[in-house]
Amino acid sequence: MECYRLLCAGDPDSESTVACQVVHVASHRLDEHWERKKNRHKLVKMDPETRYMSLSVVPGTSTKQLPTPWKFVAAACSDGSVRVFGLLEAARKLVLVAESFHHQRCVLKVEAFLHTQAGGERRHLLCSAATDGSLVFWDITITLLTEPVFAALGTPLLTIMAHSCGVNSLHIRETPEGRYLVASGSDDGSIHACLLEVALGGGEATAGTCLHLLERVARPCAHAAHVTGIRVLRPDLLLSASVDQRLTLWRRGPDGLDALSTTFFHVPDLAELDCWEVAEAGGELRYYCVLCGQGLEMLHSTAPP
Repeated sequence: MECYRLLCAGDPDSESTVACQVVHVASHRLDEHWERKKNRHKLVKMDPETRYMSLSVVPGTSTKQLPTPWKFVAAACSDGSVRVFGLLEAARKLVLVAESFHHQRCVLKVEAFLHTQAGGERRHLLCSAATDGSLVFWDITITLLTEPVFAALGTPLLTIMAHSCGVNSLHIRETPEGRYLVASGSDDGSIHACLLEVALGGGEATAGTCLHLLERVARPCAHAAHVTGIRVLRPDLLLSASVDQRLTLWRRGPDGLDALSTTFFHVPDLAELDCWEVAEAGGELRYYCVLCGQGLEMLHSTAPP
């Protein structure tokens, strides 16, 4: 794993009008931990074929919570583990903080999110998704608030069997009510959305943290191929994209997911989808989305009522 800092600034003289400097910060190899072990000849070395399938930066870590300014990233790994790494930029260190082999199969996606109570109390939560179609939710607050050491992630808060096979896309968005809408897409062309509520107790950072599944909806044959991109635009609007080169807008309602519109795009072998919203001068809200695969394509649309 490599970590870089991008320094971007406006440059009207360049063709792109943006100047970008790339600075290498730190790197990490999984077998570094094994090499530092005593009697390592008695231990199984880290699988050299392990791949990182997905990364997610943990939001909301502040210097008030930590004695040193660590930043954290979660990784989905092909060897069946979910790993959390800590970056200390001043020391140019990237270290393994914690891991779990709970999934026992290839982990395809991870996404970290932050829950803040009305009183300001925070919980750092993580969702991981694997090839069996499961979504697993973790509270990683204790992991982040202690000085980084190699440890286990602990016990998951909640497991949801969302799909019949691998989860290739995942997105989490907080609703205005402080709940979390979790959308996912699968190898079998299905999409799934569930609404979660976080309930906190007092005491230790993870003590009393509970996730409640409030509702869930699914569309079994939303696409004709792998769904490799999904985004929650609003609590009632989802956007999905697939290797079948269709971009579909869905309305989420109490009875399920209803297709509002479908657009064909020209990027083959779609790998990822991302979206952002822009308020136009007249107050109209416009959504932009970028799709990448064997090429890049950007589309935009006005928000439906």
